[in-house]
Amino acid sequence: MRALTVSRHIDPNTAFRVRPFPNPAHPFVSLEVEGADITISLLALVGSADALRSLAAAAAEAATTLDTLTADTGPQAADHG
Repeated sequence: MRALTVSRHIDPNTAFRVRPFPNPAHPFVSLEVEGADITISLLALVGSADALRSLAAAAAEAATTLDTLTADTGPQAADHG
């Protein structure tokens, strides 16, 4: 991956889209994350499927962590202070 840092909040209205580009010479897939103000496109070349799977696993882990954080900050957590 080439060096670039981008920050964007993912909110409930964030859209995700996969676009295949089946060019016979250089096939690739674009994974787009689209918000109100910005679209981030990740271009995955042949041979990078495992990297996409790692990204998906990290996203699933982040979602589970967010669920846990949300549960920990609910009304019951406020009573522990």
